[in-house]
Amino acid sequence: MFTPTRIIPGSAFLRLAITESKLFLREPVGTIWGVGLPLALLLVFGSLPWAQRPSHDYGGLRFVDLYVPILIAFVLAMLALNALPIALATYREKGILRRLSTTPLSPSRVLAVQLAINTVVAVITAILIVGVGRLVFDVALPGNLPGFAVSFGLATVALLAMGLFIAAVAPNGRAANGAGAVLFFPLMFLAGLWLPREAMPDILRHFSDFSPLGAAVQALQDSTQGHWPQPVSLVVMAAYAIVFGAAAVRLFRWE
Repeated sequence: MFTPTRIIPGSAFLRLAITESKLFLREPVGTIWGVGLPLALLLVFGSLPWAQRPSHDYGGLRFVDLYVPILIAFVLAMLALNALPIALATYREKGILRRLSTTPLSPSRVLAVQLAINTVVAVITAILIVGVGRLVFDVALPGNLPGFAVSFGLATVALLAMGLFIAAVAPNGRAANGAGAVLFFPLMFLAGLWLPREAMPDILRHFSDFSPLGAAVQALQDSTQGHWPQPVSLVVMAAYAIVFGAAAVRLFRWE
């Protein structure tokens, strides 16, 4: 557990980032859930015979083709709504944030460190998912790579901003876990984890379009198929990122 000194020489941000990175790597549970579980789901569901057959319901695509963007959204949701809020809220509960408040670090820097670490994990996991999908199940690589990068970047910031908001206000780890769980399941449903967006009724698809993960999956699927993401999907993700990011910084509590 990180115990700060009263004055942190040099770059306080860099020192905290290095310390938090080491702590993350020391916790195998975070690596298993954040990296191993999505890859396991891809291997299990992608191996099912029906998942490898093209379907008219999916616009001629296979289920496994649609599942790769959904799993990327799953990774973002796991990191943003489960791992990140619990870690930071536990720091608050144990008084670590109170001691951090005596250092040169501002709330925005504390949140930025968490954003940076979880972004790196998300990028690595997304690359692994896309790579495994391509090598094992012949899933097409993103046809519009710039569009895919923009979509993934906005989705990452939007979801992590929501997680940072929970972490900024939750009094303890239990409260953060509960809040994250309340958001995780409906957002993953709207992202198509249980019912692909292509098979959703129109009204449910409309709700999905304006949810952060629904917009993310739509944008990732568009760019994977070689198109530029729909503007509404990008705007929705940007709006979530701005609103929740600003709220997290403004409402952050040291204790």
